[in-house]
Amino acid sequence: MSDIEISQRVSIPEHEIEWQFIRSSGAGGQNVNKVATAAQLIFDIQASSLPDFYKQRLLAKSDHRITPSGKIIIKSQTTRSQAQNRELALAQFIELVASVNRVQKKRIPTKPSKASQKRRIEKKKKRGDVKSLRQKPLV
Repeated sequence: MSDIEISQRVSIPEHEIEWQFIRSSGAGGQNVNKVATAAQLIFDIQASSLPDFYKQRLLAKSDHRITPSGKIIIKSQTTRSQAQNRELALAQFIELVASVNRVQKKRIPTKPSKASQKRRIEKKKKRGDVKSLRQKPLV
């Protein structure tokens, strides 16, 4: 068994990931009805060997692929090949877990410049003038 590398320092043993192969939904003819080509990856965050930092960040992340019970479920059904769907799901999983390690750059609030404020007001006045020409004259 090999490890799945998330970053240079973090890797996950392959046995911690559970795979289910199910039938794909949607159009596809008889192949869809006969063959289980969709791959579903299930990973329990709490029971994993991930560092606590990763676990906390993943559980705090608001992503539809993370269930309230703390499991990551990724379904891939884009191709007709079970192996390709498995690879795509694994790539999505690695991207999701690696994303918690990146620190977001702090946003520095800025004020609009005087020139941009002036341009905005001028545009609003022009627009108001155009609209006022559409009104019926008062008698």
